[in-house]
Amino acid sequence: MNENTKIRLTHWADQTAEKIIRTRGDLESYTCASGITPSGTVHIGNFREIISVDLVVRALRARGKKVRFIYSWDDYDVFRKVPKNMPKQELLAEHLRFPITMVPDVTGRDESYARHNEVDVEVSLPLVGIYPEFLYQAKRYRENKYAQGIKIALDNREKIKECLNFYRDDNHKMSADEVYWPTSVFCSKCHKDTTEILGVEGEYGLSYKCTSCGNEETVDIRTSPDVKLGWRVDWPMRWKEENTIFEPAGKDHHSQGGSFDTARLVAKEVYGVEPPETFQYDFIGLKGLPGKMSSSSGNVVNLAQVLKVYQPEVTRYMFAGTRPNTEFNISFDLDVIKTYEDYDKMERIVFGVDKAKNDKIFEKQRRVWELSQISEKKEEWPTTISYQLPFRHLCNMLQANSGNIDAVIANLKDIKPDQVDRFKARCKCAWYWITECAPEDFKFQLQDPSASNFKKAELSETELSCIKKIYDEIIPGMDEVEEKLFNKSLYDVAEECGIESKQLFTACYHILLGKEKGPRLASFMKLIGREKLTAIFAKYI
Repeated sequence: MNENTKIRLTHWADQTAEKIIRTRGDLESYTCASGITPSGTVHIGNFREIISVDLVVRALRARGKKVRFIYSWDDYDVFRKVPKNMPKQELLAEHLRFPITMVPDVTGRDESYARHNEVDVEVSLPLVGIYPEFLYQAKRYRENKYAQGIKIALDNREKIKECLNFYRDDNHKMSADEVYWPTSVFCSKCHKDTTEILGVEGEYGLSYKCTSCGNEETVDIRTSPDVKLGWRVDWPMRWKEENTIFEPAGKDHHSQGGSFDTARLVAKEVYGVEPPETFQYDFIGLKGLPGKMSSSSGNVVNLAQVLKVYQPEVTRYMFAGTRPNTEFNISFDLDVIKTYEDYDKMERIVFGVDKAKNDKIFEKQRRVWELSQISEKKEEWPTTISYQLPFRHLCNMLQANSGNIDAVIANLKDIKPDQVDRFKARCKCAWYWITECAPEDFKFQLQDPSASNFKKAELSETELSCIKKIYDEIIPGMDEVEEKLFNKSLYDVAEECGIESKQLFTACYHILLGKEKGPRLASFMKLIGREKLTAIFAKYI
């Protein structure tokens, strides 16, 4: 094993890729699959499957393998429930039991409800460097691409029934005399799936009756756009159709005897193919938002919303740095600070600014960093470390400059040209987090003495004398002294004026922010700068 391979095997995606190659052999191409029903907002929990496949795809390609990465939109599934976060609830309710692709887009932006949810994902994925081949199942079913797969299922419905019963206990098994159909039919008149299959006519005929509108007819599965396989059969049928080699699934589908196990049986017993290699991934939580995310309930946050707070590479890092079978939370509270700090720490190790405890840790950190980059092409990775300000300090700088990123950069004398774009991207995320997500006690706004609504803080005579002393003696020479000495001078002023330092600091916060508390005072005043401090304190002289 060469050194390069050794490094790559430190990451779970590389271990999975190695297992796929070992199990399936050297193939001309490896098809890796993911997919979802666009029944509502495709949330960040759904994204875990997409990026898990992407990471394995990258690991396979790193080994020189040709890979086809497909993402199926199961937009021919039934619209079963109106999500709470959608407008025009009554209009959506009128389309319950329709195929999702026939439900109208209540925003009017796209041609259907399904397409609206698909577009939201398709425009976001390139921002994190993910480019799957999208397959639209409504289109494929309507073009009768799966006619042969449907016929195989109808011819083997008793065998499929056995597969479905295999993992069920006696209370849930279908009885021997119970009629089972592996297909459903959307009524050609009212478009609902409220149909009862009556029987097979000849080789390709399927008869049904609609319980909603009373329509009764026999359709040819080779030409009808309305016949669809149930998803436990549809899944293995498509494994055969696409020659799927790898596809993960969530722990709900991967539970023992669950849908993945059933699909495995159907794949082998009915369609005569080996099921894909797989692993189980766990759920994603949202810090402060209880319960499991659900598109149908509307209790969701999507990728686009996450990218407003987290840079693309930091978003990728949260998934690349966590094993798929480990549950974790994506946070929008103060833990955002820690996530950025963890990413920066990893980057410092990769670029040799900090030293890893041992070679194994370095190799793992390096690989996580590689997989966190937007591009999978090595030549497009950054060759210099990002300009690193502690995230909390960056937030203070942004707030002290009212979100003006250029003003923040103007104060950074050592930032390099190739660091500016990445730094600006982080500033945009930080400012969004400050204004939209951060706890109220974290936020502040520097007082503007030139504003028409400027209101002076109410201070005692002793406090005013302290402020005058700071204005006259401390602020003029503050640029020439280190922060530690500057901090000591503030304590000296309080002592000379005969008040507690806490009282003086509170007075300063009232003057600067109109609040009782704020960032560490000495560093904050240094951050604000002599010119702005002089203008604000002058109002009290």
